[in-house]
Amino acid sequence: MALSRVYLLRVALWGSAITSGPFVSRRLQLGCSGLVLGAPRSSKLHLSPKADVKSMISYVVTKTKVINEKYHRFLDRNFPRFYVLYTIFTKGLRMLWADAKKARRIKANMLKHNIKFHQLSYREMEHLRQFRRDVIKCLFLGIISIPPFANYLVFLLMYLFPRQLLIRHFWTPKQQADFLDIYHAVRKQSHPEILTCLERTIPVISDAGLRWHLTELCSKAQRGTQPAVNDILVLRECFSDHPLGMNHLQALQLKVLSQAMLLTPHLPPFLLRSRLKNHTTVIHQLDKALAKLGIGELTSQEVKSACYLRGLNSTHIAEDRCRTWLGEWLQISCSLKAIPGAATWKGHAIHLREETRS
Repeated sequence: MALSRVYLLRVALWGSAITSGPFVSRRLQLGCSGLVLGAPRSSKLHLSPKADVKSMISYVVTKTKVINEKYHRFLDRNFPRFYVLYTIFTKGLRMLWADAKKARRIKANMLKHNIKFHQLSYREMEHLRQFRRDVIKCLFLGIISIPPFANYLVFLLMYLFPRQLLIRHFWTPKQQADFLDIYHAVRKQSHPEILTCLERTIPVISDAGLRWHLTELCSKAQRGTQPAVNDILVLRECFSDHPLGMNHLQALQLKVLSQAMLLTPHLPPFLLRSRLKNHTTVIHQLDKALAKLGIGELTSQEVKSACYLRGLNSTHIAEDRCRTWLGEWLQISCSLKAIPGAATWKGHAIHLREETRS
């Protein structure tokens, strides 16, 4: 009964709507024609889909920049110490990403043109060498953060031990200077042991002239007198065979050299020997590329980085002195014929003379 009443009511309303005059019927006709032909649209809706997407993207980017600026001002005003860490972290991520893209381009170019590592330019070789060391350090950090909830502990460890766990991109300028001094202090501790090892091998050398030259070199280093480049070059034969050749070094000598080159000394002797060979070979290849480029083409930061890699603490030394030292190093290194270990041992003679002078 109720349903029949509702039905009759709907019929009555519909009938009254139809019979309400020509105005209503005209509206119904226009409505039907609008459904068929389409109602007129506003001119604002005639934009192309690409223009709509571009305008929306630009709007989102603009809003994101505004929100980001407000967030930075909020952190700087309310949490200044955290804001410094946040800025360094974000900047370090951008620098690391830029390094990764540059290393990828260099690798792609090497594969495309069948170029070996030693055939690259100096800056490309140095970039790949440094990026490889950074990636190894980041991989270690990623491995220790794999266990569940270990990432919270990793953040704490990164804050407490930035020198051991973070790469140079995430250091403050003060930390960079302090950490480089710490690393050089570790390297400097091995210099007396290197002198001791050289003095112990003097009686083993068969050539009397080489024995005399090596004795004079060690004496000059101990007195703080700078040995000339020729005083070092005359001893090149001592480092190509027994007892100072890389294949004839003892375990203690390998550990001392690894510490002096900022390599891990806590490894078996055969691994230490292999790492030292690879490290000295890369430095020798860098030296040849740098000699081809010319020291004058390097910036101040590149000169200081090159000197520090080769054993000189260049953080507190004037640029002119660094360029002079690097030129002497290249004069020695380019006179060698890629003898494994020769550049390392002779280079320490230059390191020692610089340390005794300072």
